[in-house]
Amino acid sequence: MKQFILLFIFALALVSCKQETKSNLETADLIVANAKVAVMDTDKTITEAIAVKNGKVIATGSTQEILKLKNENTKIIDAKGRTLIPGLNDSHLHLTRGGRFFNAELRWDGVKSLRTALQMLKEQAARTPKGQWVRVIGGWSPFQFEEKRFPTPQEINEATGDVPTYILYLYSRAWLNQAGLDVLGIDENTKAPKGSTFEKGANGKLTGVLLAEPNPSILYARIGALPALSEDEMVNSTKQFYRELNSLGITSGIDAGGGGHKFPKNYTGTKLLADAGEMPIRLSYYLFPQNKGAEYAEFQDWMANNKVGHNGEIHLDHGYELEGGGEFLAWSAGDFENFLAPQPLLEDRPTWRDDFKKIIRLHVDNGWPFRIHATYGETIANMLDVIEEINKETNGKLASERWMFDHAETVTENELKRIKALNGGIAIQARMAYAGEFFVERYGADKAKQAPPVKKIMEMGIPLGAGTDGTRVASYNPWPALYWLISGKTVGGLQLSEASNLLSREEALYLYTKGSAWVSKEEDVKGTLEKGMYADFTILSEDYFTIPEKQINNLKAVLTVVGGTVVYGDEEYQFMNPQLPEVIPNWSPVKYYGGYQHK
Repeated sequence: MKQFILLFIFALALVSCKQETKSNLETADLIVANAKVAVMDTDKTITEAIAVKNGKVIATGSTQEILKLKNENTKIIDAKGRTLIPGLNDSHLHLTRGGRFFNAELRWDGVKSLRTALQMLKEQAARTPKGQWVRVIGGWSPFQFEEKRFPTPQEINEATGDVPTYILYLYSRAWLNQAGLDVLGIDENTKAPKGSTFEKGANGKLTGVLLAEPNPSILYARIGALPALSEDEMVNSTKQFYRELNSLGITSGIDAGGGGHKFPKNYTGTKLLADAGEMPIRLSYYLFPQNKGAEYAEFQDWMANNKVGHNGEIHLDHGYELEGGGEFLAWSAGDFENFLAPQPLLEDRPTWRDDFKKIIRLHVDNGWPFRIHATYGETIANMLDVIEEINKETNGKLASERWMFDHAETVTENELKRIKALNGGIAIQARMAYAGEFFVERYGADKAKQAPPVKKIMEMGIPLGAGTDGTRVASYNPWPALYWLISGKTVGGLQLSEASNLLSREEALYLYTKGSAWVSKEEDVKGTLEKGMYADFTILSEDYFTIPEKQINNLKAVLTVVGGTVVYGDEEYQFMNPQLPEVIPNWSPVKYYGGYQHK
């Protein structure tokens, strides 16, 4: 009798299990059918449909198979043959800062002629109220213009008149019009920070050009002097910027902090959205010290009051999370990506080694991941000497947390071997796409062929993520960055990389999905569309895998989904586009031009 009861209970359990499995399969919240779904798994699976439940992928397969998982409550989207890929994840994008300033900035990203750029400048000056500025804060290259040159101070003054104006090109140089010089009280007697210059003409008068040689403090200071948006405007600005990213297929971004961007004060726009459960993008952030000479104290304070993986309250899983320290750790140990100026050397800063070691050791001792800004191989080699010392002193504790170098344009094979031995990773960005011509002019075309050596890094099995470094030293648009990885060309069309350093479209997309997920220790939840992964994906305007190579630059999203929820819709999916508040303030360039210029 006892045996019979046990068998009966076992049978009931099997039936219950089967019913539960069937129930789970039949209750997909969302199905996208009739698509070209790139799962991005190790088998490079391409299939037709995807099913989502509770924000995660429950199945991919043929449209016929996946439609069996619907019920009366399932939302079904017909992709009409379009390509669907995992959501893009920018592993080095200044998201919170980008959102903080987006509504105040006129974007030249994607503008095809200087003539058009100057006309935009003129129109914006006409609508900018007294007390405000016209500002173009990076994201462009003179080589993207048909004219292949910078604007002249005279052209900028003619376009803007008596409205103060500031234009930034990467962290290399900037232009102030005469009204801007007057408002800031800059004249021929104003002293520039060491390693920078207020340019003067042959007549001894200021031209309005600010030169970082290579110290960008002269540029940072002028940005910091510009009037800020109000809190309401900043929250609105953040919403507009994140929608802009969603429109390009971005569902995740890893924030690398930034100069002049203080935590937690300047993170308000994003924090308010996260607290309200309104984040349309998953954001991981690293903390960047602001006080030169007091970085160690800043990190001590942050580590005492913040927990990696959270920020006080627990927000939506992997929606808004603190990851660690960087990209700058010690200002004395920073090099700069200004290829218009000579390479900076750590040896010229006698305190760099002690400053750097102390802060890295603090991170290792507290179990905090870290990332390090380093443009040049020589910088990386010097830093590795210190990191190897710390690893030895802590009996290999370094390898227990994620750490990586950012940028690494001229890293060598020897340095890569050392990084691999220490279990480190690398995050590369498309800075060469916007400054490659100046790199070639200074260092030669041969050195540009492997700058950075992306293919070699992948072949060596070093974890690698891709990104833009937007919004200042490159555009935030991921598609020109993907085009650069695939073609090796700048936005101006100059061939930089040699054939052995070019990626296939699948390889480049991997770096922007699964590769970037490694950077924030999230490869187990995002980066592919396999079962159990977050349902973060985008349907593209054209087929990334088959369109002519140059057209990759023009790709956009027509539908973007984060956690199974539609966060952006365009064209035939416009009706699904979540409502966004009207852009404020009324004079905002975003209201009149949008962000990236596709025309």
